[in-house]
Amino acid sequence: MQPATPESEESALPVEVDPREPLARLRQDLRTGPQGLSRREAERRAAVYGPNEVRREQRGRLRRELGRQLVHPLALLLWGAGGLAFVAGTSVLGMAIVAVILLNAGFALLQERQAERAVEALATFLPAHSRVVRDGQEQTVEATQLVPGDLIVLEEGDKVPADVRLVEGAVEIDLSMLTGESAPVERAATRTVAGAPTLREPNLAFSGTACVEGQAKAVVFATGRHTELGRIAALSQRTRREGSPLERQVKRVAWLIAAVAVGMGAVLLVIGAASGLPLKDALTFAIGLLVANVPEGLLPTITLALAMGVRLLARQGAVVKRLSAVETLGSTHVICTDKTGTLTRNRMRLRSVWTPTGGEHSAEGQNQREEGQRQGKDVVRLAQAMSECTTVSRSESGELAGDPTEVALVEGAAHLGQAVDLDARDLRRRALFRFDPRLRTMSVVSELQGEPTVSVKGAPEAVLPRLAGGADTTAAREAVDAMAHDGLRVLAVATRTLEADGLPSRREDVECDLELLGLVGLHDPPRPEVADAVRRCHDAGLRVHVVTGDNGSTAAAVAREVGIGDPGLSVLADAESVSEQRLDELLAAPGEVVFARASPETKLRVADALRDQGQIVAMTGDGVNDAPALHRAHIGVAMGLSGTDVAREASTMVLTDDNFATIVKAVESGRRVYDNVRKFILYIFAHAVPEIVPFLVYALSGGAIPLPLTVLQILAIDLGTETLPALALGREPAEPGLMTRPPRRPGHGSGVITKDMLIRAWASLGLVSTVLVMGAYFYVLWRAGWTPGTSTSAGSAMHQDYLTATTATFAGIVMCQVGTAMAARTDRASLREVGLTTNPLLLAGIGFELVFTAVLVWAPPFQSVFGTAPLPWDVVALLLTFPVLVWGTDELRRSLRRRRKAA
Repeated sequence: MQPATPESEESALPVEVDPREPLARLRQDLRTGPQGLSRREAERRAAVYGPNEVRREQRGRLRRELGRQLVHPLALLLWGAGGLAFVAGTSVLGMAIVAVILLNAGFALLQERQAERAVEALATFLPAHSRVVRDGQEQTVEATQLVPGDLIVLEEGDKVPADVRLVEGAVEIDLSMLTGESAPVERAATRTVAGAPTLREPNLAFSGTACVEGQAKAVVFATGRHTELGRIAALSQRTRREGSPLERQVKRVAWLIAAVAVGMGAVLLVIGAASGLPLKDALTFAIGLLVANVPEGLLPTITLALAMGVRLLARQGAVVKRLSAVETLGSTHVICTDKTGTLTRNRMRLRSVWTPTGGEHSAEGQNQREEGQRQGKDVVRLAQAMSECTTVSRSESGELAGDPTEVALVEGAAHLGQAVDLDARDLRRRALFRFDPRLRTMSVVSELQGEPTVSVKGAPEAVLPRLAGGADTTAAREAVDAMAHDGLRVLAVATRTLEADGLPSRREDVECDLELLGLVGLHDPPRPEVADAVRRCHDAGLRVHVVTGDNGSTAAAVAREVGIGDPGLSVLADAESVSEQRLDELLAAPGEVVFARASPETKLRVADALRDQGQIVAMTGDGVNDAPALHRAHIGVAMGLSGTDVAREASTMVLTDDNFATIVKAVESGRRVYDNVRKFILYIFAHAVPEIVPFLVYALSGGAIPLPLTVLQILAIDLGTETLPALALGREPAEPGLMTRPPRRPGHGSGVITKDMLIRAWASLGLVSTVLVMGAYFYVLWRAGWTPGTSTSAGSAMHQDYLTATTATFAGIVMCQVGTAMAARTDRASLREVGLTTNPLLLAGIGFELVFTAVLVWAPPFQSVFGTAPLPWDVVALLLTFPVLVWGTDELRRSLRRRRKAA
């Protein structure tokens, strides 16, 4: 019974077919045959399935996301501050606050677009055109026009345009973008393997991968979003980014501040009204209290401090695309890293050779030419044969070009003193049998020393059975096992001399009766800086897991070589089949793990399991397969040089130098930024007490004590004198021992705002500042003869003295800010350990706030706006002691704390 033809059956094809079913059944399901589809049927199917491209979903979230950002708690506080600024008559200040809100919302919207850009970047992996057989004729069409059932032609150098099953021939496919394996894999028109994962099927190739060797025909069974590439795109779209620890903590603190400010204002408004305070004065008090509680400069200061951290990391080779990611880096507990191209160079090197007479010896080092000569003729013959059996060429720049394995063989032969002249190699070649994935061998026939000589290389299990006379291969097989255990890719090299009068026409007659010359072990070496980077990770309390598509032995050998898992390492040979319970057990254990044969879903499972355990996860990668996990992890780290566009778009940080050590620098910078964020939050919070207490004194006295501070003066402090020193604290050098602390644990008193910080800010620095500031205020009034209840309104005899007193309060807070800034520079160490001049930006910020204060105090145009008056010199002398008193008190507290800890 003949299968139905496309023209004889009009019913729609199934959306998906099983590509692993018998070929005859697959062709029947796809209603195609050896002649391919007809042009008309291809057009009909194109209308049904649509173009063969990865399409992103149109979410239409712009207005919703913008609205969400505009009602962020800190944004709401800033809206309130802006409204109060307009109420106070300072419209310019109000518009500046609104601009800050919109700027931060714009940053957030750009962050939300990252997943969509990652999906768009997937399209770059699809080739522009493809060769297809239609109506029995081979022709070239746009790859987007391919449909299920098309018969396509694949050759060396082609990109696979869709998910296909090979029906004729064999090819080598570079699947590294999907599996992470550094070596190309064999795909041939063979039977399926029962129980094998889809990506391991020997007769399937997938959209976006590259054909590096061979020729084949294949039938398309999936296009567009139904391909493996499309499935990864769907994973990237479904995976949503969650807020960083800093974002979540700042949001909680913002709600807390808002609740405290509103609650305190409402309660004390009632108290003020009950104590006889006029309604107008009570409203003034409530507005001032709210303004004093709201840290107007907090959100822009955090944003700018993180931006400075981003610029610093960019100079170190790490481009951070989301500001809050800088802080998240400092919170990192676990780094999940790929192997190929991340820990290693992604470049094969000859590491060792084995000969039947000389055994195994290293092919690395500076003196291997002499070493090879000492090994005798066997090593010389091995080196000559392995370089002869290549098709490597030289580019215009003189670099070797071709298959990475063959490049490694040619370079290794030169290292052993047997450099090959590539032009002469081609001239003496009489026959070439390219690598066949089914045979797993390659051979050439060359004219060497007047005789036609065969040089063969291939997998040991394919070459050893072809030796002449049933040679004993026990020693060779033991050597293969030993080299594989060391993580090496092993090839066998053999030779044979042919009769001079004839050359066999059949390949099987050439690759037989061979003499084994030896074995070569190829190695993808670790980057030289990785071992030190891993050691620093361990010193900082970070664990490093390897999640790779490569085999377990190779990955484990590389991991041990760079120090991962020292002293113990768990190796999961088949990560795809691990149960959730076993996965949780492995990740909860204190050691480090190699997850081998990992799929994209495996990486997602690892990231999710670590997140469920409360770990902050950084995931490195460079391939398309890494995109969903990079997006899901707290920090996705992509390689900038070797990485794909998809990985770079899905990540939050890109290493421009592909240097694993840069991650450690980024973690250190993240920890420093986090410490510095806490420092300037401490600095900002410490001034809330001396700003709030004057209003409390005013309200609780029923107006008998005139208001010691005006609303405009508070705004001048919060958005004027406070901003530059706060920003400068964001550039504070790291405290000693920063990278020997264990990572912060969520919910273990390590939040950006802790009880100890609030005690230090409010009960120590804030309280001391309040006592000093109110002392200066009352000193000025009492010196002028003021008594409670005396009128200080405009036109009264005490009005000018009252202006001088409020100016002393305002300037006193500024002077206390100077002392607080110096105290906030360090949380544990003394200022002497850190150094007085190690943060010149802070010194410049302090200089600015002093000049700014002087202008507001002594410049007449500003006196009328801010209600200030010139200060007498005795008051100035009094205020100059405030920085030393504030800093000295905190220095004493830290000294006592260090002594108690030491005891």
